[in-house]
Amino acid sequence: MFEKLWSMAKKAQEDRGFRQLVQACEGLLSERGQANMYALADEVVGRWIDLPTSRHEAFFAVLATQFAPDEQLVDQAITAYRDQPNPDTLAKLSLASEAPRQELLRRINRTGKGTATLLSMRVALLTCMRTRQGLNVVDADFLHLLSSWFNPGFLRFEPVSWHSSAALLEKIIQHEAVHAIDSWTHLRRRLDSDRRCYAFFHPQLEDEPLIFVEVALTNEIPPAIAPLIDIKGQPDPSTKPKVAVFYSISNCQPGLRGVSLGNFLIKRVAEHLSTELPSLKTYCTLSPVPGFGKWVDQVDASDLPAFQREQLTLIRQWHAEHAPLNQSDIALMPKTVETALNNCCAHWLVNGSHQHLSDPVARFHLDNGARLERVNVAGDMSKKGIKQSLSVMVNYLYDLDKVEARHEAFIQGIASHSSQVKKSLKA
Repeated sequence: MFEKLWSMAKKAQEDRGFRQLVQACEGLLSERGQANMYALADEVVGRWIDLPTSRHEAFFAVLATQFAPDEQLVDQAITAYRDQPNPDTLAKLSLASEAPRQELLRRINRTGKGTATLLSMRVALLTCMRTRQGLNVVDADFLHLLSSWFNPGFLRFEPVSWHSSAALLEKIIQHEAVHAIDSWTHLRRRLDSDRRCYAFFHPQLEDEPLIFVEVALTNEIPPAIAPLIDIKGQPDPSTKPKVAVFYSISNCQPGLRGVSLGNFLIKRVAEHLSTELPSLKTYCTLSPVPGFGKWVDQVDASDLPAFQREQLTLIRQWHAEHAPLNQSDIALMPKTVETALNNCCAHWLVNGSHQHLSDPVARFHLDNGARLERVNVAGDMSKKGIKQSLSVMVNYLYDLDKVEARHEAFIQGIASHSSQVKKSLKA
């Protein structure tokens, strides 16, 4: 694996521009780099920006090989620690085992455009990792550093309204990843008096939001998304909302994939809302289940309990008879199929959220201390919702006093769920 990376890195150095980028990285890490750090970091940034996409893979191969830990020094540090296991030898072992590329990334980050450049590098890295093995060691270092630099305590929280800057509003439309916004009129409805939107910013990316959180203020936990995003919907000023529904959380920075901010985001928004609207009693989500359709197609039925196998067989037969599914198929589905969808989805989310075919949205909320509250068949009747999740959406409940305990339970392999969901597992 690493032999191929070495070969790729060496061959790419025949290209003058590529070689100059590598030399700039080497200079940034050298003693000379200490004295001219900002100038050299700017040079690295500029040469990365000019680097053709076709050379990205080779650049990450260089980081994986030439900027890896020195194996001889690591072996010596391990031997020293084994001979004398004390804080001093442990510190030396830790220093020897840290890849020089980590310090390279730290120094790049110190320049004005460094943070944005590292995020763009990671996007390119994630793309290269789809087809090239061995680059995961580089990504581990990126993820380690980004998780520190994007600590939730550094983030700035900002409510978004119709009176926010046009540039920020355009970014909401551009980055909405869950339920598309197709017009300014549609956006205005999402910023109405019974809706809220919040953005989170990092000091090094002041004009570039990291994440948007969209909230609907209602009187009950909703089973379907259409009424929440209906452009013709109107707020009712005579009622005081009891429920805050997080119905869309959109990441604007793909380079931060895997950097967990969820628990902080939910808590920060909930605390703000509870101060603004004391009538709120419940904080929940209305979430997609984008992996459910794939699970229905790919799961090995023999791995399921007998009852779940029967339910899965019923769903597959119905799906095969009506493929491709449309809104009419969902609206006219037999009650037995609806029950099967409910039960199988509940089983999968509760018992499969730690497995290979787990749902990413479920893992996000359950790992952040939410409870699976309810499964809603026909919750999303859009083409995307029907294709990805067979129309199913779910509610996750955030009890702010219990999120830490439920997070710990999830780490131990337990997905918190309501009594209603529990009945679905036994039906």
